[in-house]
Amino acid sequence: MDRHIPLSPAVRRVVTVSGLLAFALTWTADLILLSRSPDPFGSPTTWLPLLVTGPLTVLAVLDTPWSPSLDRRVAVVVTLSLALTLWSLIEPRGLTWWGALETTGLLILAIRTTARPGRPATAAAWTIAICVDVLLLPLRARAWSTFVAGGYTLTVALAVCVTIGCAVRALEARRERTAREVRQAERLALARDLHDLIAHHMTDIIVQANAALTIHTVAPDKVEPILRTIARSGGETLESMRRLVRVLREDNHTALRPGDLLTELGDLVSAHSATAHDEGAARLEATAAARTARLSPEVEVSVHRVVQEALTNIRRHAPGTRTVVHLDAEPAWLRVTVTNTPPARAFAAPTGGRGGFGLLGLRERVEALDGTLHAGPLPGGGWQVQATLPLVAPPPSAP
Repeated sequence: MDRHIPLSPAVRRVVTVSGLLAFALTWTADLILLSRSPDPFGSPTTWLPLLVTGPLTVLAVLDTPWSPSLDRRVAVVVTLSLALTLWSLIEPRGLTWWGALETTGLLILAIRTTARPGRPATAAAWTIAICVDVLLLPLRARAWSTFVAGGYTLTVALAVCVTIGCAVRALEARRERTAREVRQAERLALARDLHDLIAHHMTDIIVQANAALTIHTVAPDKVEPILRTIARSGGETLESMRRLVRVLREDNHTALRPGDLLTELGDLVSAHSATAHDEGAARLEATAAARTARLSPEVEVSVHRVVQEALTNIRRHAPGTRTVVHLDAEPAWLRVTVTNTPPARAFAAPTGGRGGFGLLGLRERVEALDGTLHAGPLPGGGWQVQATLPLVAPPPSAP
């Protein structure tokens, strides 16, 4: 389906298997009706809906790596189906049944074209074409009673399918709108953090410049180190300012002051363990390279946000599991990983409901700093969130 409704792999497998089973049973019923016909292969219009257009419609519904675009598939299926309907009107022998498999496939395509994202005019045009094709299917029987009864039944079925498609389209539109709002909110939060941290840098530059003005007459040899410090701080400030391009800022916010990252992470881990009523529920690990790495203030704030969001998700989705927060540093990157073990029992729904947008906001923040974020299940069970963020400079060598 051309949508991004979040479904677990198990649910996707169930949906796929159920759909294929439904198509198989429908095709079996068609073949049984064909075998009971007095002359199954006497006219091509008798077996074409069951052996050609029906399977082609099912293939158009399925998504495979080698499948063409949905527009092309719908165009081919609708054209072949309409051509077969016109041929049935010309053929001397009329059909007693127009094909349940083809009808089912066209109804599913109606849902897909209605629910597909993109321009509403394109979706409406393809949906109308499919509806016209479906409503003309009873003409193959060339009987007024069959056309009236079949047309009524198919009209109700099309109404249900179009309604489902519109509901899915509205759900996807709401999800996209919420995703945009989450991204915008994360950009605003990042802008606020950077604003306060850059103000801290600028204050240091102003203090250094005033000190240079004060001592340049009495101690000129002390001015050059001060100027170098100002140049370095200015470069770091400009690098942070580069990340503020096209990011808006709100007025109502609480100032954020830089602190010790490992201390703050330790407080988060301790609070998580206290909430779980188990002192061993979570632990913080940091390599020597991570402890001596030089981080920009915005990276420190982002690492704090990643760990905070990951621990919050663990408390909501997998309470009572063992959690490890691991920090490691390479010459140019800092990697923070939050891993939890599988929960002892399955929970029907997380506390507070299912949002699904926390990781989206984190990804927006991390990518704004030229980093990467990956989150997903582990092979042996459990969950892992890993963020990679750039370092300001290579960490000094440990003694």
